Parts: sequence; structure tokens; C-alpha cells
Amino acid sequence: MERPKEFFNLHDREQGLLRELGPGVSTRIFVGDQAMLSVVTIEANGQGQVHSHPEEQWGVLLEGSGWRLQDGAEVAVKVGDFWRTPGNVPHGFKAGSDGARLLDIFSPPRAAYRKEGSGFGAD
Repeated sequence: MERPKEFFNLHDREQGLLRELGPGVSTRIFVGDQAMLSVVTIEANGQGQVHSHPEEQWGVLLEGSGWRLQDGAEVAVKVGDFWRTPGNVPHGFKAGSDGARLLDIFSPPRAAYRKEGSGFGAD
């Protein structure tokens, strides 16, 4: 029996809308009506650009290690740590030597992430 279209798997790299955010940083995006999930993969010692957007964002570190850059602070995070980023607050992520995989949740969904492409689409 085929899975219903509203069921996904974090480890299935064929699912979601692919977006290349920068060198060594990519994401797979899942869009809902009121929220959006983004499974971000960052290569070892890679870093996403610091940016901001009006949508609220929550994140959780699924694998690896790194530092959350948020509102001028650099906070070491480990697997299982999660954080909230209010809208319009500058933020980014720097992976450790083992890389990082994160789950980001946006509400409302980000317009720029409703399609495949490249870049953060930040203001």
C-alpha cells in the first residue's frame, strides 16, 4: 500500500523541495498551510549566512554539532538542543567538525521557500 501524500521521512532525501542555501549547506522543505519544515544539512565546518526574515523560526539539532548564531550571540549546541528565533532577528548556524543536520520550523511558511532554488531568500 502506498503511503498517503501527507506522510514523510526525515531520512528520505528524495522527499521535499530541494534548496541549496550556500556552499555545503542544503535543505529539503515541506510546506503546510500554517507552518513549514526545513531539514537542513551542513557539511563539516560549514556555515550558513547570517540572515533574518519576518517569520518565527524554531530549530532543533538532529545530528552533529555546532553553534547557533543568534542576535549577536554564538551558542554551542548539541544533539537534542532546540531554540526559538523571533521574526527579524539575525541568525545563522556554524557546523562542527562532524557537520550538522537540523530541523527548522517556520510559521507562517516563508514565501521564498515555497519553491526549489538557491539562497536563503532573506530580506
